[in-house]
Amino acid sequence: MSFLEIFLISLGLASDAFAVSISAGSIGTTVGPRAIFRLSFHFGLFQFLMPILGWLAGLRIQNYIQSFDHWIAFGLLLWVAIHMILSAKNDNERIIQQDPSRGMMLVILSVATSLDALAIGLSLALLQVSIWYPAVVIGIVTGVVSFIGILLGRQFSKKVGERAAIIGGILLILIAIRILLSHIYSL
Repeated sequence: MSFLEIFLISLGLASDAFAVSISAGSIGTTVGPRAIFRLSFHFGLFQFLMPILGWLAGLRIQNYIQSFDHWIAFGLLLWVAIHMILSAKNDNERIIQQDPSRGMMLVILSVATSLDALAIGLSLALLQVSIWYPAVVIGIVTGVVSFIGILLGRQFSKKVGERAAIIGGILLILIAIRILLSHIYSL
């Protein structure tokens, strides 16, 4: 595989992480360089690890994963989106917004945005392509794209204000629906 092919695959895989990063940046709870680094790093790390896991698993689990991975990603993203929207709506009563760069929220978002990378790893195993170089490129591209997404989300939040969390939640719901439909209809 050429670098260009791997880079284009990386950009495709990073698109969900980019959109989630914009949402995370827009809700205003991902504050400071450590939080930005944590979120970007973990998105990149999971995008690096998932193709390796998929590649190692090879054909043995491909049929099992393909049948429900989109439902897992859909459910996780939907849960996070609903949490964001409810937090914004209840803002006057109490603030529930959670920093997406910490704890279980970080793990959920990292897994949800990297399940497609697992399938890429399975595909590369079928093509008998070494996984290490593509995995490194995928991880770095995702980390950089996520970092940019968080910064763009912060700028977006300044312009939109309190409604940013609702818009971010809606964006996550649309991503979840796109993931589900792309697997159901093989788009």
